[in-house]
Amino acid sequence: MDTNKKTYILTGSSGSKLGVLDLIIGCLYRHECYAYEIHTFDDNDVERFFFRVEFHYIGDGEFSEESLRSQFADRAKAFDAEWDLRDLSIPDKLVILVSKYDHCLEDILHRYRTGAFNIEIPAIISNHPDLKALADWHNIPYYHLPITEETKLQQEAEVWEIIQRVDADLVVLARYMQVLSDDLCRKLHGRAINIHHSLLPGFKGAKPYHQAYEKGVKLVGATAHYVSKDLDEGPIITQLVEPVDHTYTPEGLIAKGRDTERLALVRAIKLHVERRCFLNGSKTVVFPGH
Repeated sequence: MDTNKKTYILTGSSGSKLGVLDLIIGCLYRHECYAYEIHTFDDNDVERFFFRVEFHYIGDGEFSEESLRSQFADRAKAFDAEWDLRDLSIPDKLVILVSKYDHCLEDILHRYRTGAFNIEIPAIISNHPDLKALADWHNIPYYHLPITEETKLQQEAEVWEIIQRVDADLVVLARYMQVLSDDLCRKLHGRAINIHHSLLPGFKGAKPYHQAYEKGVKLVGATAHYVSKDLDEGPIITQLVEPVDHTYTPEGLIAKGRDTERLALVRAIKLHVERRCFLNGSKTVVFPGH
């Protein structure tokens, strides 16, 4: 197989109907496309079939993406299919929202700089000026948009304007310590990822790790999820947990928690960028990746 050929991903969901696999594989076969990674899942509860197919064109002539799209669209109507075809040579555009904590942002920028993610970062937005030097070092535009209770709607309007102007594919809340309005959550449905510690819902409010310390917790972790109007309760993409014991101070628990936060967040970003995540009501279907 010629690994220099362009890679595409066909993703989507359809009704659970006989012939849906032929729809996918048959269409690729007729266009001389070699499917080398295939994931499917049939949700019996909602009678919905989810699929992700990664493929190369291996024919001798010129590959026609338009022809593949047209033929697949025509046949997909009979299966009530929602689908997308993505050229993986085109990077996703990420807008990052952050406040003062830098551990998640640092990890994302390191992986971006080293090519671990197929992404561009056209903007970093913060309600504080603290991390501007980090953005400047990476030559990424940094927008300092302060927020108060009185200016929240105006500030969110500015955030939304930037997201639209740079044509962002994904918005990442890398420890952005603000609650998004219901309106902005609706606008970002399915394309905004947040991270929070997995001590929730047991330890809410201020100093959750100090509360956990007092209770003698034995596990800390983090949850990466899609943003929803229900705070920290959006569809879950990935979760990580780490064991702790009686020797951990509150500061030790915080450090361990931050490690799980950054790792869970970058894994969720990678899964989303590689089109391995599918919204399925209040849950997700997540196909494995490397």
